[in-house]
Amino acid sequence: MKVGIPKEIKTNENRVAMVPAGVEALVAAGHSVLVETGAGIGSGFDDFAYMAVGAQIARDADAVWAAADLIVKVKEPIEAEWKRIRPGQIIFTYFHFAASERLTQAHLASGAICIAYETVELPSRELPLLTPMSEVAGRMAVQEGAKYLEKLHDGRGILLGGVPGVAPAKVVVLGAGVVGVNAARIAAGMGANVVMLDVSLERLRYLSEVMPANVQLLFSDRHQLLAQIADADLLIGAVLIPGAVAPKLVRMEDLKLMRKGAVIVDVAVDQGGCVETTRPTTHEHPTYVVDGVVHYAVANMPGGVPVTSTLALTNATLPYVLQLADKGYREALKQSPALLNGLNIIAGKVTHRKVAEAFGMQYHPAESLLD
Repeated sequence: MKVGIPKEIKTNENRVAMVPAGVEALVAAGHSVLVETGAGIGSGFDDFAYMAVGAQIARDADAVWAAADLIVKVKEPIEAEWKRIRPGQIIFTYFHFAASERLTQAHLASGAICIAYETVELPSRELPLLTPMSEVAGRMAVQEGAKYLEKLHDGRGILLGGVPGVAPAKVVVLGAGVVGVNAARIAAGMGANVVMLDVSLERLRYLSEVMPANVQLLFSDRHQLLAQIADADLLIGAVLIPGAVAPKLVRMEDLKLMRKGAVIVDVAVDQGGCVETTRPTTHEHPTYVVDGVVHYAVANMPGGVPVTSTLALTNATLPYVLQLADKGYREALKQSPALLNGLNIIAGKVTHRKVAEAFGMQYHPAESLLD
């Protein structure tokens, strides 16, 4: 199979979808790999590193998209890329369709096979291709939140861990999944007082055994949420419903309860955000202020640390890329329930229930479209 690795063109996105070691594995398996020139530079891999393991270097994105049967990316194709998509072409990347009807409609019209990293799901409910970036984003959320709490960035002027004689900051984390746990651990390690809210008592009981002593675990309801955000210095949105739009847990009017100069880092922005006032930002212009509260909502947070992120992501994606290339998408999806869960769109039909529900579209079970 011909596998294409285009350069990411989303603003300040420096990750690449495949490291040279992954290209080497694909070439060894008998596949050809076409890498757009400069695709790996932001992650520390030049064209020569790819050529040394058997990749062909394409002069531009058009050449990659025109030749490849399977396109492997990091972020969803943005509007400038839509015209390059061919009917029947397989695209394997983060899509987050439920957050954008326009994106969804464009890919339905393209006739492509769209397999989303974020909905590849194991029988254990683990999301193996979302987990590494959730780990990165959860850890980044704290370091970014700590930075924007500085007065220079319109924050309260609070040091996250405090100092002897001065109280540390209060960090509230909404959601106790991978993002939330990583955020809470980093914040606790920096000395902050941390409160985690979640609706799963089973999850909270488990975390009570493994989290640091300065992490308080509370059941999430509307009353508790409002009580906790009222004196929060840093609020981290870490809510995820796989494939679905994130619920708006913090409403616009709730910001009036928060301290001026408090910071919100909404990691759920890729799925629409769990704060009503969230709108996507970029690494170039990462924040804005609403009612005195600083909002950080960069939609590709891990792109800020591309070397770490690229290595973590491709460690997870390569086995699935090999399955698609070795077997073709039909056999790979039939043989792998996890990959089948990742199928969101095929030949103009929505095959993920949460995406269909988000826009009132007809849902087609994926199995019915693979024969």
